[in-house]
Amino acid sequence: MVDKGIQQLQLRQEFTSESRALSALQAVKEAGYDGIELNGFMMQKMSLGVRALLRASGMPVGKTGSLNWPYLLKESQLKVISIHQYLNGLETEPQKYIEEARNFQTNKIVLTGMRRFDYSDEAEVIKLCERLNKIGATLAQADIQFLYHNHNCEFVKLSNNRTAFDVIIENTDPEFVQFEFDSFWAAETGCDVEALMQKMGTRLKLYHICDRGVPAKEATSSIVKSDSTELGYGNMNLEKYVNLVNNHVDAIVVETLKNWVDNSGLKSMQKSADFMNKFVK
Repeated sequence: MVDKGIQQLQLRQEFTSESRALSALQAVKEAGYDGIELNGFMMQKMSLGVRALLRASGMPVGKTGSLNWPYLLKESQLKVISIHQYLNGLETEPQKYIEEARNFQTNKIVLTGMRRFDYSDEAEVIKLCERLNKIGATLAQADIQFLYHNHNCEFVKLSNNRTAFDVIIENTDPEFVQFEFDSFWAAETGCDVEALMQKMGTRLKLYHICDRGVPAKEATSSIVKSDSTELGYGNMNLEKYVNLVNNHVDAIVVETLKNWVDNSGLKSMQKSADFMNKFVK
């Protein structure tokens, strides 16, 4: 049975108060989702730098760091699928994040992303793999899986026609490093999504899902900018991708960060639930 989840960041508009947050999480449960994927930085007081970065990206997160997340999850009856964390923190304070994962009753910690990292430097990517293997081994001793989450930056070409993501797959230890694959970002770069899924095989433990298409409004020119959209309303072959992983992933997690129906992450979640409830088994 594959769990259906939602990424915490998609619901950021709803985290202005505890009552509003609880109502949103209950709506997630009512829509048929089993759990939520949390972000460590959203459950604590954020630095001004992180806040500025999120605001500049069009993703302000409100008062999420002041909310009682254990209470909210207990009341909404949503399980925690995983927690996203930064690598530096995992390297310097692994026990802190191990305890947090245990408190939220999840066995998965995901690398949320690398800031200011040059994926075009193959030697640095190799060094990154060594760091991933080391922290993965540390977490494995606590029976916690460590997953690498991709964006689009990993698909820069390196030597021998390989991408940085190929190098990461090939140079991380399957015993200590698994993957949370985001097909939207891979497709956005023109990669063969199916081939990548097959290459990761059973190391693909979590699947981030989002559709991609052109805006559903009158075009003002012959070329328009494509963007994310609700599941089943874009042009990605998501049914095929879900069928590829239904037999071995632990959860499929919806993450659509903008271009929502009625500019609402909550309504977008509900609209995508139709696809999730139909195809995720």
